[in-house]
Amino acid sequence: MPSIYELVLGDEFRRLHPRIQERFGFSSADRVASIGTGVMERIWYAKVAALPLYWGTKRHIMFPQGGKGVPFTIENFAYLDQFGRETVTWIRKFKFPQAIRRFDATMIYSGERERIVDYLGNKQHLAVDLQISAAPNGGIRIRSGEQRFYEGLLQFRFPAGLTGVADVCEWYDDRAERYRISVEVNNPLLGTVFQYEGSFQARLVDTSPEHIPLDVKPLREEKRE
Repeated sequence: MPSIYELVLGDEFRRLHPRIQERFGFSSADRVASIGTGVMERIWYAKVAALPLYWGTKRHIMFPQGGKGVPFTIENFAYLDQFGRETVTWIRKFKFPQAIRRFDATMIYSGERERIVDYLGNKQHLAVDLQISAAPNGGIRIRSGEQRFYEGLLQFRFPAGLTGVADVCEWYDDRAERYRISVEVNNPLLGTVFQYEGSFQARLVDTSPEHIPLDVKPLREEKRE
């Protein structure tokens, strides 16, 4: 079974570095997970965006905290959610001296939208369309698009001025033998509101549906894409 990234990239997937193909090429049928540990060389946020970022800490999205040399982990598990959709977790934990901040997401391939949809947070209340492509350096580039909010009966599309456009690039550094990642979130009105960049090492580990940790899955799964 192809991974959700292979589905959306098609032949372009083969342009990725072999180690990036390894990290993005498994599905629930492979019964493996990618576990990474590393250091964020720099995490930065704009003070003017502190309030919405603080709200994000409640839902495990972004957070108003910065620093240098911040240890972090990333956990990517593939599984079928309760609606039978192929799902990949993105559980990032940033270990600051006085707190551990989480940035959780679950990505699914939407056949209806013909793209990957990224559910942000621990309750899948925010759905984001993703544009995914192979970067010239053999990495994978992910750019966020339209964002939709779901909470009970409440649902709406975010106006462009109220959203943050995320630009993510992950690639493999052959010389350092490490993965590198760069993330920048920009708002049309405020400019750059959140950034981080760092490096990590990752390994594939054997897993199975019954042994996927509960804390990597969202508290609620949203059917609306």
